[in-house]
Amino acid sequence: MNISAITSYIDAVERQTSLYKETAFDQRMEVIDFIGFQLLDCLTALLHDTADAGQLLALRNRAEKMKAGLEAIDRQLFQHLRHTIRNTGCTGPAFKKLVGGYFDIKATPGEDAAAPGYDNLDLFLNGLSPLQTMPEPTKDLEPEMVYFQKTPARIVFELVDQVRFVKEDVFFDLGAGLGQVAILVHLLAGIRTIGVEFEPAFCHYARQAAAALNLPAVTFINTDARKADYSEGTVFFMFTPFTGEILQDVLDMLRKESLQRRIKIITYGPCTTHVASQHWLRCISPIDQHTYKLGVFHSG
Repeated sequence: MNISAITSYIDAVERQTSLYKETAFDQRMEVIDFIGFQLLDCLTALLHDTADAGQLLALRNRAEKMKAGLEAIDRQLFQHLRHTIRNTGCTGPAFKKLVGGYFDIKATPGEDAAAPGYDNLDLFLNGLSPLQTMPEPTKDLEPEMVYFQKTPARIVFELVDQVRFVKEDVFFDLGAGLGQVAILVHLLAGIRTIGVEFEPAFCHYARQAAAALNLPAVTFINTDARKADYSEGTVFFMFTPFTGEILQDVLDMLRKESLQRRIKIITYGPCTTHVASQHWLRCISPIDQHTYKLGVFHSG
């Protein structure tokens, strides 16, 4: 971008008053990202190539001020949303309506499912937690354990739509990471959720995140998934937290649970193929060539 294009962009954004409405989070993030990752870099490069820096410095100050102002709106927005969730028990339809004021939550993940798909909805839901710094792991993973990766938010919305929870359900997230899935499923469905997480630092973070939103129906257990008690669970989710013998050992545990009651297993990622091979499970959703599609399985 040259000076003229940068000036025109900043002028246009300053005139775009709709960006300063709380509900314009999606559009605001696009502007914040563009300024932070492209515009300021362009200005820095131009400053290195000119002897007359006055105009460029003025443009940089305007861009930085604009970015800071938009970020301040988001901070205030998230403070308000956290207060609403903490104090009103905003779950189920009420939470969907709240999020729907900022995003089209009926939008489905793209057809290209070769990798997990994230968008600004993920950033929006991240902002609901006051804990923004991811903790460092403290334990080494076993060879068949898979490193932490967040489940895309739209996949969790799709999961809730497909499963159609009832109030008696108890949802388990195996390999809960920072707690996002267990927290979001509770907020969307209003049911009790339990996260099982091997890494102590992640489990502590998840507990803090749930406590900060006053969600007593969301709990986290710091243990190996092969040692967890699944006797209360009716729906189990796995975003490929482990493979090989560990995955099969956990599936054998869940098969024993299925002898006591019907259960559902929801998968995402490479583990779906292995879960689909279990003779005691019926595949409800079509299994295709896409790795990152939800797999839905029922026992019995």
